[in-house]
Amino acid sequence: MKRLGLVIAAFALAAAPAAAQNAGEIARVQGGASCPGCNLFQADLSYRDLPGLNLSGARLRQADLSLATMNRANFSGADLSVANLFGGRFTSASFRNANLSNATLVGAYFGAADFSGANLSGANLGGAEMERVRGLTQGQLNAACGDAWTRLPAGLRVSPCR
Repeated sequence: MKRLGLVIAAFALAAAPAAAQNAGEIARVQGGASCPGCNLFQADLSYRDLPGLNLSGARLRQADLSLATMNRANFSGADLSVANLFGGRFTSASFRNANLSNATLVGAYFGAADFSGANLSGANLGGAEMERVRGLTQGQLNAACGDAWTRLPAGLRVSPCR
């Protein structure tokens, strides 16, 4: 009987959902409220004007920030892996120590944004405007890809996406 209880407990744990998105937190951010450390998994923030938000340490994995304007936003330490930042505006935003692995940054504008310590492994920077960013290193770019339209600080380069 004890063994059956262990088997049932194991199935219950396996069936439990992973840390799913928090609809209330997503709605607050969509309305323009800061939410550091929030669970914004797969949040739809596309086409929104959300300047100056503090989303430091937030989980934005697979979030859609396409064509959003999030100037001066704080994404420090946030998980933006597999997120879509296509065509967004992130002037003076902080991506310090953020995880942008496998994210799409295609055509986004990052004037004066801070990328110190950001993980760009597998990120697509095609056509991104990054000439004035701070903290970006060749090592970070070696793990990412871009194209002929990617604009980088002088002396830095990115390999083409395949």
